This record gives sequence, C-alpha cells and structure tokens, in this order.
Amino acid sequence: MEYGIIGEHLPHSFSKEIHEQLADYTYELHELRPQEVEGFLRRRDFKAVNVTIPYKQAVIPGLDVVDERAAAIGAVNTVVNRGGRLYGYNTDYDGLRALIDRQGLDYTGATVLVLGTGGTSKTAARLAKDLGAGTVLRVSRQGSGGDVIGYEQARTGYAGADFLINTTPVGMYPRTESAPLDLTPFTALRGVTDVVYNPLRTRLVQAAMDRGIPASGGLYMLVAQAVAAVEHFLQAPQSPDAAERIFLPLLRSKTNIVLTGMPGCGKSAVGRILAKELGRELLDTDAVVTEMTGLTPAQLIEERGEPAFRDVEGQAVADCAKRTGCIIATGGGAVLRPENIAALRQNGTIFFRDRDLEDIKPSGDRPLSKDREALRRRYEERYGIYCVTADHIIRHTSTAAAAAAAILEVFHELTDHQRP
Repeated sequence: MEYGIIGEHLPHSFSKEIHEQLADYTYELHELRPQEVEGFLRRRDFKAVNVTIPYKQAVIPGLDVVDERAAAIGAVNTVVNRGGRLYGYNTDYDGLRALIDRQGLDYTGATVLVLGTGGTSKTAARLAKDLGAGTVLRVSRQGSGGDVIGYEQARTGYAGADFLINTTPVGMYPRTESAPLDLTPFTALRGVTDVVYNPLRTRLVQAAMDRGIPASGGLYMLVAQAVAAVEHFLQAPQSPDAAERIFLPLLRSKTNIVLTGMPGCGKSAVGRILAKELGRELLDTDAVVTEMTGLTPAQLIEERGEPAFRDVEGQAVADCAKRTGCIIATGGGAVLRPENIAALRQNGTIFFRDRDLEDIKPSGDRPLSKDREALRRRYEERYGIYCVTADHIIRHTSTAAAAAAAILEVFHELTDHQRP
C-alpha cells in the first residue's frame, strides 16, 4: 500500500473516493487489529496514510516527528513517510474548523460540550478553545474530573451549554438508530456538530434540526481534512475551492431520493425512471418485504394482519435507509410510523408524489385500498402525514416522466445549496 487509511473497521468509509478525486493515486482502506498497528508503522511500507478510530493516539509512539499542533492535541490522523522517517499531523483540526466555519457558528465566550474522550475529542476541545470558547468540557460515560465530566453532570450542570460537538461513534453506520444523548435538557443550544458522516444526518443531528438548532453531520469535515491531508501527502498546496468542489457532488451522490405517496400513485414507475437517469439502484420497500418473508405485502396483511406487516415493513425501510446513493420507493403506509421517517431522513430527501384522488386507481392487490371507498379513507387518513413528512411535494404531475423530471430539478437545486 502506498496511500490509504488505517483503522479497526472501515466498511463505512468514503475516504477512498474523496482522495482519488483530489489526487492521482490509489487510496486503500486497510483494517488493522490493535496488536498490528505497531508492526505496520515499524515496517514503514507506505508513503502516507490517514488514521481513524481507534488509533489516532496509539500511532504517536511509532512516529519520528509529530507536528507541534498534533503534539499539543495529543492525536494524529495523518502520517507521512519521508525517507524512512514518519511525520505525524492532525488534519482533523483543519476539517472541523472548516465545518464549523461553514455552519456559521461563533464560539466566542461560549460553553462547548465535546462528547467523547478519544483523539477526535481532543482535537475538538483544542479547536473550541482556539475559537474563543469560554468553557470547554469533554463528556464521557464515567467522567474523571477536571475538564472531563459525565453525561449526568452535563445534563444537570451544563444544560445551558451553547454548542455541542459529538466525537463519539454513536449513531455511525451500521448502528444508526442511536444518539449519544437526549437534547431535551439543553434548551440554550445554538449549534450541534457531529463528526459522524455516515449516515449524512445522525439521529443527534435530526433531533437538533427538529428543535430548530443549526446542526450538521461530518461529511464536509471529512472532505476538508482530506484536502489538508493531501497537501501533506504530496507536499503541494490544493486549490482554495477544493473542499467545496468535492463536497457538493459527493453529497448529491450519497443522498437518497425517497418517494412517498398513496398506493397506486406511481412511486415505483417514477423510481425506475430516476434510477435509469441517475444510474442508481432502485430499492422498493414492498419488494424488500417480499424478499424477507416470501409473501407479498397483501399476503402478509391477509395472513398475519396489518400490525405484523408494519413491523416487517419497518425493518425493510430501516435496511434500505442505511444505504446511500439510492432511489427508495416506499409503501403507501410507510409514513405512518415516525421511526420510518427518521430512518429515511438520515440519508435521504423525501419527495411526496401528490396526485388527485380521482387519478389513482384502487387495486385488489392492495387490501387496504382495494376499492374506491377504501382508497378514499386511506387518502383522508394519510394526506396530511404525507405533506408534513415530505421535504418536497411534487404536485399533480400527470405522468411518471413528468414527476421524475420535477424531482430531478428540485434535487439538483437542493444539493447544490444544501448545508453539510
């Protein structure tokens, strides 16, 4: 391996595609067990590597030179081999600063809580102080005194904190259902930053956004730190717009297009057009239910009842929602469970195909909307939910092609201007 990244578990990493857009080299994902790190560094059989969880502190004893800032932080995420001597740097600092600047957050005099006590938490704490924060505390499960407190102390003693930075892996793919803490007690928050980038919006970020708090996941940080790392790898400056140039197309490529709407409104047909146009995989949650159970949704409802079907559908939605860069066509009732919407929003933009009821045909294949009266009841029950759970409503397009075109226009505009 010449260039790449080392860590314990790397299936979720986006680093390969970012680096290979920034520079003309092959970038490899190299998983190491804890006992293998020392030997990897000792062999020095690489030109440059990034370092991720949980080795940002463990690599330091194996380095010949540690950059002053990285040494002060106590964490290294970039190692360069120059003539057999290993140089360590911290480009997470550059990436996190770029993200906080992009969020427009002002830390001057603020109280900042940093969740976690690993290498990235040290980076975040140092950056917060450099940005003028008045109080910076790291939060761990146990707490150990000084500037490291426990979660209960954070909830009871620092509920008035201004900003929160999550540096723990809680909520990261594939365990995307969790959040490191409940934001309810923190009524004064002015910004939340999560270094986790997969999913694009963790449950923590979603909770903040639901409360009207500016919040962002870590994708822009990942890109910006990669730009800084490449400068060390190649000893050559990158263009000032490199991070933005890589970030926006990457965000678009990773964001799912999620289709919701009434049974029979043509979500699957629209999905097929979008999949072909964008070269993406189409995931139909009804089809996934059938793969999981061997029964169609109609058969499942008839044999086991609607609640059992909704349980299976929820698992199908959760599995699809963890993917990135897909088209997801949901069943007509998927919006009925809030947990489905939360899962879909982690990586997706939700489009409701709003068609007039008279343009939707009932079907015997759909036991909950098998005739015109049943369809009307479902429409009345669900229409408001479709509207409030959608990020964008595609109204009254007469054909699947027209709906797909309208979605593409909105999707490109959203991702061209979307915050990280």
